Amino acid sequence: MHTYIVLLRGINVGGKNIIPMAGLRTCLEAHGFSQVSTYIASGNVLLQSDLDADDVKARIEGVLSENFSLDNGFVKVLVLTPAQLQAVIEHKPEGFGEQPEKYHSDVIFLMGLDAAQVLPAFNPREGVDQVWAGDGVIYSQRLSSERTKSRLNKIMESPWYASMTIRNWNTTTKLLELLRKMDA
Repeated sequence: MHTYIVLLRGINVGGKNIIPMAGLRTCLEAHGFSQVSTYIASGNVLLQSDLDADDVKARIEGVLSENFSLDNGFVKVLVLTPAQLQAVIEHKPEGFGEQPEKYHSDVIFLMGLDAAQVLPAFNPREGVDQVWAGDGVIYSQRLSSERTKSRLNKIMESPWYASMTIRNWNTTTKLLELLRKMDA
């Protein structure tokens, strides 16, 4: 049995693509997944399956399209192993996420994109924004006091945005904590 983290892109955002987490858990369990749990309503799922990651992704995409009214061009599924999530956390830039009172820190998970290729599209504002390329992710951080001056939201205008899903640093680290409890 394998444990996975599933990040759903584009659900429960701005009143669109609404998926109740209890309904999602029930549907996933009915389709053969076990130990299904969710964390907050932004599309964070932990589960176990005998399937490999690609098959988990395909099955969840099918479950979503069959059971929920969604804009399937906007909603995407990213499946990570515990080792992949742990690597994202362990390989963070020095100091990243360590001053939450000063900086807003996010991990932008990439789906089929090369971090080095998309990094320039973020166009960070000097003195406000910082971005770093990671393995399958972009780490982004902006001064909380200057968030209105940040350019990081401009990435939403990029064609690459459809292949990204964003989690704040607290959510990212909490998912690893929940995984460890699940495997204990």
